[in-house]
Amino acid sequence: MAETLDVVIIGAGTAGLAALREVRKRTERFVLINDGPYGTTCARVGCMPSKALVEAAKAFHARETFKTFGIRGAEALSVDIPAVLRHVRSLRDRFVAGTLEATEDLGERNIAGRARLLGPQHVEVAGRVFAARRIVIATGSHPVVPPAWRSLGERVLTTDDLFEQASLPPRMGIVGLGAIGIEMAQALARLGIEVSAFGHGADLAKLSDDRVAGVARAMLACEFAIHTGADVELAEAGAGVALRAGGVEVCVDRVLVAIGRRPAVDGLGLEALGVPLDAHGMPPFEPETMRIANLPVFIAGDVDGRSPLLHEAADDGHIAGRNAVADEGACYRRRTPLAIVFSDPAIAVVGRRHAGLDPQATVIGEANFENQGRARIAQRNRGLVRIYAGRGDGRLLGAEMCVPAAEHMAHLLALAIGQGLTAADLLRMPIYHPVLEEGLRTALRDLAKQLPGAGSDLAGCGEFRAEALD
Repeated sequence: MAETLDVVIIGAGTAGLAALREVRKRTERFVLINDGPYGTTCARVGCMPSKALVEAAKAFHARETFKTFGIRGAEALSVDIPAVLRHVRSLRDRFVAGTLEATEDLGERNIAGRARLLGPQHVEVAGRVFAARRIVIATGSHPVVPPAWRSLGERVLTTDDLFEQASLPPRMGIVGLGAIGIEMAQALARLGIEVSAFGHGADLAKLSDDRVAGVARAMLACEFAIHTGADVELAEAGAGVALRAGGVEVCVDRVLVAIGRRPAVDGLGLEALGVPLDAHGMPPFEPETMRIANLPVFIAGDVDGRSPLLHEAADDGHIAGRNAVADEGACYRRRTPLAIVFSDPAIAVVGRRHAGLDPQATVIGEANFENQGRARIAQRNRGLVRIYAGRGDGRLLGAEMCVPAAEHMAHLLALAIGQGLTAADLLRMPIYHPVLEEGLRTALRDLAKQLPGAGSDLAGCGEFRAEALD
């Protein structure tokens, strides 16, 4: 006879752990089923080890500015890539250990194995069948590697195995120019590796504003070769790999494939839910409730294919977990969209993207950081920010940027957009001098000039038009 529970959670990644946190507050009648390694994608192979590599590369790259600052001896510095990778793994292991604490006291309620859905309220794992009032699916995702490329064996890497390498070869190819591809391409180039990056489309990191994308591409192209706009082919070339696209051919030692991740639903049995599946084999669900159709089943995290970001996965899991133990499900207002690429300068998209705006109903303010005082002091004076607001009411709609400190300015704008603030509202905020946020203020002032006057209050305080003061 099937064992009956309140909730079965499938997957122990970020979304699964967030759901677990909510479920445990209300019931002890649950199990967590996980197939594969514990520790979350972010901590093991994603956000954290990638940023450890980015920071190591940034530290070594800083020597390029030493001469300007009057510091001598930069030419004597060298990088030990095996040591860098050991450092990355050491930090990674620490981060993973922290995530494991969330499941270490579950005992028999933590089951390692591959779950299979038998219906909307039954799950099978390792020959055991569990009946449950609710099910949460949080199985995550896995990197996409075209079947034809797998024959190249260890010469093709993904972020699942990049950080496990003892060292890296002198020539690397990167396929994919989303967040992961750009971050890793720049980091590897800064560590002294010859990098050739390829992208199928012409866009970078999902930037839809051509002006920002053009600035980003020009800056990145100073550090590594970029080839976009054509299908990429990989072929064996002696002990290495040949990358071909649009008449360009480059030979490298290894290739990092970063063309996206696919929901991990193979063998899960989604067809047993009895609802129509889309062309990708996924069921319909509501992002505000995470509920699949009208079933007692919820989906959360990267597996839903909606927004593969940690904070979104955590929110998904929170919503799914709470609704899985609630008598009546609740709808949750989702956060302002926010995506950041930790390149240098960083790239960020917040709120509505440029491509989705009505040009007739939108005004745009921009600021170039070439003459931004604090950025020049730090030898980081490059980049462009563009902010979008409604023409009628001046409310902030979104922004795209490639500027120093973009990760911080994007958060400020996300808060403002979420609160329904206008450009004038933000211009009333104090901005200390000298800080990089003064560049953001320049863009807001550019916006304000195109909107109805703010009167004589502090939102109308203008610039000095002097590099040292603005």
